[in-house]
This record gives sequence, structure tokens and C-alpha cells, in this order.
Amino acid sequence: MRPSSLLFLYLIFFHGFSPLVESSYLDYADALSKSILFFEGQRSGFLPQDQRIGWRGNSGLSDGWMYNTDLTGGYYDAGDNVKFGFPMAFTTTMLAWSVIEFGDLMPPNELRNALVAIRWATDYLLKTVSQPNRIFVQIGCVASLTRSFLTQSMLPLKVGDPNIDHSCWERPEDMDTARSVYAVDAPNPASDVAGETAAALAASSMAFRSVDAGYADTLLRNAVLVFQFADNFRGAYSDNAHIRDGACPFYCDFSGYQDELLWGAAWLRRASQDNSYLSYLENNGKTLGADDNINEFGWDNKHAGLNVLVSKEVLDGNMYTLESYKASADSFMCTLIPDSSSSHIEYTPGGLIYKPGGSNLQHATTISFILLVYAKYLDRTSQTVNCGNEFVSPVLLRMQAKKQVDYILGENPMGLSYMVGYSNYFPQRIHHRGSSLPSVKDHPGFIACKDGSIYFNSTNPNPNVLVGAIVGGPGEDDVYGDDRADFRKSEPTTYINAPFVGALAYFAANPNPS
Repeated sequence: MRPSSLLFLYLIFFHGFSPLVESSYLDYADALSKSILFFEGQRSGFLPQDQRIGWRGNSGLSDGWMYNTDLTGGYYDAGDNVKFGFPMAFTTTMLAWSVIEFGDLMPPNELRNALVAIRWATDYLLKTVSQPNRIFVQIGCVASLTRSFLTQSMLPLKVGDPNIDHSCWERPEDMDTARSVYAVDAPNPASDVAGETAAALAASSMAFRSVDAGYADTLLRNAVLVFQFADNFRGAYSDNAHIRDGACPFYCDFSGYQDELLWGAAWLRRASQDNSYLSYLENNGKTLGADDNINEFGWDNKHAGLNVLVSKEVLDGNMYTLESYKASADSFMCTLIPDSSSSHIEYTPGGLIYKPGGSNLQHATTISFILLVYAKYLDRTSQTVNCGNEFVSPVLLRMQAKKQVDYILGENPMGLSYMVGYSNYFPQRIHHRGSSLPSVKDHPGFIACKDGSIYFNSTNPNPNVLVGAIVGGPGEDDVYGDDRADFRKSEPTTYINAPFVGALAYFAANPNPS
């Protein structure tokens, strides 16, 4: 759709948008390539020679050194310089799931790039579980970690102090804020973080199985160990007093740890085909809330994705003991169909899935992905979803996903692509430190913590284009103002992009789903 003329002129003159060309044709292949490229802009650590986002440099090279642990690598979660493990592990799971379901549809070079993006995360996660009698699962930070916590089994949750980092506007290459490592020491619980990390490693083992069996074995072996930690010491990581101040309000576990235990078990079952994980899902589903029928899927709440994943067991193998998971998956799908008799998920007037709380496109990308995955599972067994007043086919589920994907790429009331660098009309002032500050290549001099504020407050477009980044997106009225300070709308995250990789892989191969 073309914006109204007044809005059109307002955006050009006051926000620097330049919609030079508008076309009903969406290049899903180009968007796929850029959605994967984005992850290179989020890299922490020593960058390889084939790094394609050239304005980035090495960063975080001393992470973990004060604890005699190499915690370099991994991804910055969003527009800051902190490595939060909970969302990083979910990002990894979703990238791997994208390859598992739709990797065969990707051009060979993009499949390779996707695997490289996964491995940048899994190599980091493997470092966190590398020491005997000590389980390092994620990265994070709190205000008061002491060496007394460094005993026996531990789970580093973050690297870097988010409270200090968020008070700075500084390039990752210039970081001079604390790079503290924060951990959960058994018997203190971290089932959510450990369960998601187990899921990430197990799913990634499947993604690598056909190209590097040895690496896949390493990932799966460590996934088993991490899940044991998660299950043996049950509870939420952000309930630990020494973690809470660092995890919250950024990545608190708001929904409880139970879904991550089921999620981790489900991925271990799929990756290993071990019947003990099947029994776990059968025996623990009710006590861990599998019947709660929560219509949400994201870094904090895994219920809808869990139900879709486990439904494959029911559809492929007639596992009737898991039927409740499939019933919940069906119910969720019905909430997405406007004509069904179910209560519905909220949509904006322009047709975007909307949930309050900011970074709304994370919901659109994750839900689009599981719509396509569930359609694939149903199609393979020639089944539909009974939504009461109508039977919903896999084709209809794919069409619902396509509406969300197309909205993000520019078919929306603003006429704006919410993917940076895609089309001629995209956000120019994203909330991202590295993108908004001069690159180290153009400005090699040090820019201190507070010295970056002039760039944060500038109305100029970001000097470095973070190609492929998907921003938080518009509000419930479909309006996006391109304001760097409005992080809820203008900040990209890894977990918005990761499921979109799978969705784009499908539509690049099937632009007109049937």
C-alpha cells in the first residue's frame, strides 16, 4: 500500500525516508540473504577474514579472562554490547529449526551462511559447558558477583554489565565498561536458561548432522548434560538473588521455567530419538504446564512452539499419549484465523499480529515460522485443523504466514520495509550503537562511553547500515516514527531475525504457497 500523501511527505522531509520505487513484487530471496547477513553485524569476538559487514571490528576479546574461562564469541542480543544468554540460546534454536525445516529450500551459499551463523553461537555455547564439574550455560550479569560463586557446576548467564552498558552509547570495539561474568552455581536453579541451551545444542546437532557428524555429536552430547542440570535443579534463573538485578528487567523469566524443560526434552527427543525423552514429555506434561494452552511463542515463553514441535510425533507416529500437545497446537492455529469461532490474537488495522510490550515484530516472525512448520507437518499427513466452524487447511496457514512476512517487507500502511537495507524505503535511525556511531574503520580514534551521546541524539541517519536487521516495528496503529530513542520500535534483536530466516527460505522457494 502507498502511504497517504501527507504522511508520505512528512516522512520524506522530517525522517529522511526515500521511497524511490514501490512494487508489489517482493524479493524473498534477497530478504533471506540479508536476514542471515544481519548476524555478522551482531558478532562478538575476533572476526574472521570473510566477515562481510565491514564496518564492524573485533570486540569483547577479554570476555571471561578474569575467571580463567574463554567466553569470547557469541552475539550481542540487540543494539547494546551485552551478551545475554537466554535470548542468544533461543536465537540459536530458531536458526537451527529454520535450517532443519527449510534448509533444503535454501540456495547452497545461503545454507552455508545460515550454518555459519548457527556455529558462531554454538561454538560460544560449547565454551560455556567446557569445564569438568562446571556447567557454563549462558552469559549475563548482575550487580554483585564474587569469586565465591565460582564453585562446582555453574551457569554464566551474561557477559558485561547491562546497567552500566545501557548508560553508555559506545561502539562494541571501544567497550571500557565492566565485562563481568555472572553465573548460577548448583544447587541454585537455572532451568529456563539451561533448558533453552539444551534445546539450542540439540536442534543445532540436527542442522549439522549431514555436513559435520563429529560436531553434531559434540553438540548433542553437551545438550544431554545441560538438560540434566536444568532438570536436577529446577527453578528460574532470575529468581536467584545474585542474578536478579542483572537479568531484570531485560530478560527476566516472566513465564516460568517449566516450558523450557519441556522444550529442551522435546528437542532432545527429536535429535536423539531416545525414548526416555518421549517418556519425559508424557509424564511431565501436566505437571509442567503443557495443558496451559498459552498462545505465545518467543524467547521467554515456548508453549506454542513446543506444541507444534511435539505435534510432529503425533502426526508422524500416531503417538496418542501426546495428543494434548497437538490439541493445544490446533487451538493456537485457530486463534490466528480471523474467520474461525475461536477467540483471536489481536491484529493491527493493517493486519500485523500485535501484542503489547514493545519489539512487536518478534511475535510476527516467530508465529509466521510456526504457521509454516505446522502447515508442513499437516500437509505431510494430509490433515487439517478443526476450528469449529471451519476446517483450516495447510494452505490457509501458509497464507496467514505470508501476510505477516509481506507486511514486514513493505506491504503495510506505511509502505515501509521493517528490514534495514531491503528495498529503498527502510528505517534510517535504528537503536543500535555500532550502526549509529562512526565505524572504527572511518574513525579509528576511541569514542568514550558518554562521548557517543551526540550520535545518539543526532537526527541524522545512522552512518553504518546494519543490513538485514529487523526493527521492533510499528505500534498498534501501524505507525512507525523512525526515532532512535524509541527502542521498543527501532531496536533490532537476534531473536526477531532468527525465525524469519526459515519463513523467508520457504517463501523464496514458494512465493505463491499452495
